[in-house]
Amino acid sequence: MPPLSSIRILDLSTVVMGPYASQILADLGADVVKVESPAGDQTRFYRPQRGHEMSGLFLSLHRNKRSIILDLKLQSGREQMHALVGQFDVVLHNFRPKVAQRLGVDYEQLKAFNEKIILCKAYGFGSEGKDADKPAYDDVIQARSGLSALFARVQGAPQYVPSMVCDKIVGQTIAIAILSACYRRADCDMGAEVEVPMLESMVAFNLAENLASATFDPPLGSMGWARNISPMRKPFKTLDGYVCLLPYSDRNWRDFLAYAGRPEIADEPRFASLADRALHIDELYRVVESFASTRPSRELLEFCESHEIPASPIVDMNDLEEDLHLNQVGLIQHDWHPTEGAYKLWRSPIRFSDHEWQLRYHAPHLGEHNQEIFSAAAHAQEAASDTIHQGSKVS
Repeated sequence: MPPLSSIRILDLSTVVMGPYASQILADLGADVVKVESPAGDQTRFYRPQRGHEMSGLFLSLHRNKRSIILDLKLQSGREQMHALVGQFDVVLHNFRPKVAQRLGVDYEQLKAFNEKIILCKAYGFGSEGKDADKPAYDDVIQARSGLSALFARVQGAPQYVPSMVCDKIVGQTIAIAILSACYRRADCDMGAEVEVPMLESMVAFNLAENLASATFDPPLGSMGWARNISPMRKPFKTLDGYVCLLPYSDRNWRDFLAYAGRPEIADEPRFASLADRALHIDELYRVVESFASTRPSRELLEFCESHEIPASPIVDMNDLEEDLHLNQVGLIQHDWHPTEGAYKLWRSPIRFSDHEWQLRYHAPHLGEHNQEIFSAAAHAQEAASDTIHQGSKVS
């Protein structure tokens, strides 16, 4: 059985952050039901796509899930949702606090239908702060968390990471939070109200190494991990392209500097240890940069591999499928969607010794599982009602 096969999640979240979290859990076996408005999640309609309502992003984020339609703006929709809550372990949403209360998905409302429910609220900003009801997207959080400004230190102007990095990092945080609440419930037999705000999660993520000298009171320097914000931390140009070269250990540096014809540098006290090198890393990287420009990429990479020096070619995303290692581990796979035809997907990168990842469901069409899920919920309610009725007769 998949490791999370006993967990049922009613996922009301939209766009990327929440769906990425529930996709991680669905891949691990959780029964995830995606709740959509009659209009559908907006990511369904991104282009390009082969057909209507099934973009590449949606195919990726919503595999191993089922879809139902609920209009929570209507009283009837909220009643349907509340009727389902008793059949689930977790409700996940990314509504802002006032919206959540209006739509009937705050904790007190849900507890009335399932006293052991776990409610995970994925907010842009923590509910106790002044910005609690502000909208938040990946770019906003990159800007607000200090991430974009790190580029200014290196390149002279702030930038966005060309990836939905905040959505995905906070999505992983949401998955951890949900698993933690499920573990506690298994131990203590109680539900939980869990809040995972994007801003606070990303500030904590950035401060892990960048608090650095400012950790101390009074601070020993400004925030920022010196190596990360060095303009010399970059792919190095070679005779025929670019490579990542990362001599790290004492032995790595001795071997590389000897290869570069500068063995004497390794004996200088300022480069004697990792801590010493960190203070003068730009000087070492200039040596690497100068030497790399005189050699072809293949030669540099072969030398590094033979001496166990961390290094890598610079791989374009379009070439990932040809990567020998990724092929050997079977990360990128091919399948056939019932309506969209042939498509690519990646398996869960998490592997269990006694369980292989499985594609249980292709990404669903809007409301594809309405009848299946609502019928099952109705049968479960009838069975529970009969049990209560029989218990009353016995007593």
